[in-house]
Amino acid sequence: MPHRPRAPHRYRFRSVWLLQAPPAVVYAVLERVESYPHWWPQVRSVDRIDAHSGTARFRSLLPYDLDVIAREGVRDPRAGVLEVTLEGDMEGWVRWRVEPRGGGTRVVFEQEVELRKPLLRRLAVPGRPLFVLNHALMMRGGRRGLAAWLAR
Repeated sequence: MPHRPRAPHRYRFRSVWLLQAPPAVVYAVLERVESYPHWWPQVRSVDRIDAHSGTARFRSLLPYDLDVIAREGVRDPRAGVLEVTLEGDMEGWVRWRVEPRGGGTRVVFEQEVELRKPLLRRLAVPGRPLFVLNHALMMRGGRRGLAAWLAR
């Protein structure tokens, strides 16, 4: 659920995914960011720059792409945490927390970003409900895609 940030172009999101796979397997898939376009329809491309950074392009329901450079922040398989910083069309951070839950895994996705793309900043106030919906649809696509990928 999004929280109310101070500025209209700032967003905080939190999603929880329950998956029927061991935490180590889920973590390994999330760690291989170059595979995201294979299972997450809204992640259009991921290209490595080096061992700790890369570019990514996202597009959900609304007709705009977001391009970012993602840099590794935290990579801790023992704690089940992956975190990256983002710069480009949106700036901020994204964190995955992978935790055992029953016989499966609970994945917590947290994100705090500021839109930097000029058009989206201009549409920040009237477009906010659509941007939030767009993000929710992207997360739903990611959860479904990852669940199907893990079930293969």
